[in-house]
Amino acid sequence: MEPRSGRDLTEERLSKLTEVPFKSLPLDQAVKIQRGNGKRVLALFSDPYCPACRQFENTLQQVDDLTVHVFMIPVIRPELADHSKAAWCSPDRARAWLDLALRGKPSSASPACDNPIEKNLELAGRLRIRATPTLILPNGERHDGGLPLAELIRRLDNAAPAADRN
Repeated sequence: MEPRSGRDLTEERLSKLTEVPFKSLPLDQAVKIQRGNGKRVLALFSDPYCPACRQFENTLQQVDDLTVHVFMIPVIRPELADHSKAAWCSPDRARAWLDLALRGKPSSASPACDNPIEKNLELAGRLRIRATPTLILPNGERHDGGLPLAELIRRLDNAAPAADRN
């Protein structure tokens, strides 16, 4: 803690060290979910069988004008990875993901299509993602774990390019 300003310099430094350039993310490996105009954006590394992820998905449902790029990483129950694969293989990936992540309802689609689940697990490893959910904002800010609604909206709005804030 810096005594004069009260800033947590350690937290600021760690935040800089763990930043992920948003433009470097392979968004084609993520399920895209858009509500409203989608101007608020985040990438989410999530496991459909993670209780904290399910809670955070419920929080996301309360955010308007949001685009979420979900990188499915089935790490908690790897034996159920086919559920994530089936969500990817569904005609409506966004709906299939939400059915699985919010309601625990796997898609009836075959999990046999070409899917990015293994690539997502490798990507999470390269980015040293050790917790689900993990959020990555457009400014590169990374947050391990979910956030309360007000804090999430504040961070989303602060991470938006200046032109989008007006």
